[in-house]
Amino acid sequence: MDFRRRFAGVRQSWPSGTVLLLIPIVLIAVITVVDIRTPDTVHLGPALVIAPALTPSFAGPRRVAFIGVLATVAQVVIAQWHGGLTTTNHLVQIPTIAVLSALIWSFSVVRQRRSRQLAQVRSVAEAAQQVLLWPLPERLGPLRVASLYLAAEDEAQIGGDLYAATRTEHGTRVMIGDVRGKGLPAVGEAALVLGAFREAAHEQSTLPRLARALDRSVTRYLADFEPTEEAGERFATVLLLEIPDDRPVTRLTSCGHPPPLLLSRGRPVSVPDVDPSPPLGVGGAGDAGSQLDLSFEPGDTLLLYTDGVVEARDGDGAFYPFAERAAQWTDDPPEALLHRVRRDLLGHAGGRLADDAALVALCRAPVPSRGPPPGPGRPRHPR
Repeated sequence: MDFRRRFAGVRQSWPSGTVLLLIPIVLIAVITVVDIRTPDTVHLGPALVIAPALTPSFAGPRRVAFIGVLATVAQVVIAQWHGGLTTTNHLVQIPTIAVLSALIWSFSVVRQRRSRQLAQVRSVAEAAQQVLLWPLPERLGPLRVASLYLAAEDEAQIGGDLYAATRTEHGTRVMIGDVRGKGLPAVGEAALVLGAFREAAHEQSTLPRLARALDRSVTRYLADFEPTEEAGERFATVLLLEIPDDRPVTRLTSCGHPPPLLLSRGRPVSVPDVDPSPPLGVGGAGDAGSQLDLSFEPGDTLLLYTDGVVEARDGDGAFYPFAERAAQWTDDPPEALLHRVRRDLLGHAGGRLADDAALVALCRAPVPSRGPPPGPGRPRHPR
């Protein structure tokens, strides 16, 4: 038993690549021994190339080169045992294994280089996400908060969808939005909208005024950086919310963005009838649409989202039934709610979305129930 425990400890301490390296080594040894023991008419030597071909899946170029050299040496040993190195068969097999091993080594070098580049891209994407999409805190005044971002691009962490929240003298102000387009231009415009919101949210007294301030910022940006061929085609939709601390209401202003879902326990999911104004960058944001006051009682949850959620399709082309699915989870706290939506949404879309998707869940914390006042003779501060 002690020996087994010691062996298990040594085995666990080995790097996984070192353990897996035994597979091609044993394979070379087995092929060599079997080929030597078989008649001259049977040639198993070409199977040695399997060993270097397997190695790049778990090892780097150095170990691939080692296995390639070992396979070539094994073919030389087989040749010496079966007629010598000068036979026609071995004159072809030995260089073939050497060349194939060299090609496999070259592939492993390129693969390692691309893996490092991919790691750099991931680190840059994560840094950009932390800079642009600041993590929303779990609590904002009386609100419990959770957020989720699902990027459609491979190895990307952010795109044109955005969200932000801040505490002001008016309560909590929240924004969720979607910039038209993809790639770096969309990320740049999203960064502009986020920066403008974080500043203007503390300066504008009403949501329509905040929308007009954001519209001016986006319009100035597009005037300087919008390509001529895309004139009039770059804009951003946003939904602005203001949630007072002392009143069970929320105020909404939409600039071309879909309204949130209101989840209440024991009641159907409702979609507020918001009259939207034009998106940011088009002109007129915050003018045509009126501010909507919506009841937002303790225990209610507002589920904000971008069109990447409701426009996700399954294999048959059916859209994701967002409101119908969300109605099943009205009792869940924000973090658990978004976890369920994420799993269900990706399952509906086959594991990959066609467009970026962002979600924010805001739950007004229930008012803690107060117990009965202490009776006569009952201490107010029990020890």
